[in-house]
Amino acid sequence: MILSKVTDLIGNTPILGIPIPSKKTRLLLKIEKNNPGGSIKDRMARNMIVAAMRSGRLQPGGVVVESSSGNTGIGLAIAAIEFGLRFIAVVDHHAAPDKIAVMRALGAEIRYVEGDYREDEVAVVERQRLAAEVAAKIPGAVFMNQSDNVANAGGYFDFVREVIDQVQGPVDAYVGCVGTGGSMTGIARGLKLHNPRTRTIAVEPAGSIIFGQPGRPYYQSGTGTPKGDTVGLVLDYSCIDLGVQVTDAQAFETARYFAQHTGLLVGGSTGGVLYKALEFIHSGMIAGNVVAVVADGGEKYLHTVFNEAWLKERNIIDPTVWAQLDGWLAKDVVEELPRANDRLKVA
Repeated sequence: MILSKVTDLIGNTPILGIPIPSKKTRLLLKIEKNNPGGSIKDRMARNMIVAAMRSGRLQPGGVVVESSSGNTGIGLAIAAIEFGLRFIAVVDHHAAPDKIAVMRALGAEIRYVEGDYREDEVAVVERQRLAAEVAAKIPGAVFMNQSDNVANAGGYFDFVREVIDQVQGPVDAYVGCVGTGGSMTGIARGLKLHNPRTRTIAVEPAGSIIFGQPGRPYYQSGTGTPKGDTVGLVLDYSCIDLGVQVTDAQAFETARYFAQHTGLLVGGSTGGVLYKALEFIHSGMIAGNVVAVVADGGEKYLHTVFNEAWLKERNIIDPTVWAQLDGWLAKDVVEELPRANDRLKVA
């Protein structure tokens, strides 16, 4: 089938099974990095624009403004091209430079927040304020406000449908990262409608305040809610069975481990999801068909997550994470990927 536009490429992403030392459990990775903008956010970005146009809030030739760490911005930039819209992304220093470069390449206008912030401090509050201000000053502009936009969660209907069709059996557990809460809410609701027994686990960075823990700076990009911000209205706690935290080191080391043992480059927040999924599988908390989302690819983090010098400068190197992962996965990894295991020993 020949498609007619780039947004037709959104969705129908594959699932990759990861062997683990248990024949009773399958870890199934939904490869959302295969969307045209490289992340799961392509789904909800287009859905928010379509909803805004259908409601009349956004008119043809109008302007879309959004605060983004990058992935939502990329998705909005692609959708803006489809509908002939102007797109302005409001970003801070925490956004990966490669994501900003992609947005620019797609024709987005970039506005940076001002102020002195620590390198590991996310300036979400100021981003939101500036985005609202920019939109208010431009005729025909709409601030998407993904954190409170119901069309955010509504953008994941097809994701759920695809998973149910691909797994061809019960989805016993779902593990995903949580930031605005749109993807977690939309996916968890949909899976539980299909099977109320599906266990849903939301992973936030250590330092995020979503599940009531003390806030502090963190380096994981595009996920969590930092101290000083408020949890978005789109997040529905009632469909989440368990909220957990993962450290930067656990997340980033897992991403690096998977790259060298499977050939799959995943982003930092996905590394955190994979770490917690394996931890809970190993503990027996979840079993059966366990679906985890590869929210975006590691290609956007080559200068950070996959840069050992960058990690060392920030004290995010932790070899014990590799040892832990090796203990959880080594049996099958040694059998199927001996050369990758040899590289781990050398490292």
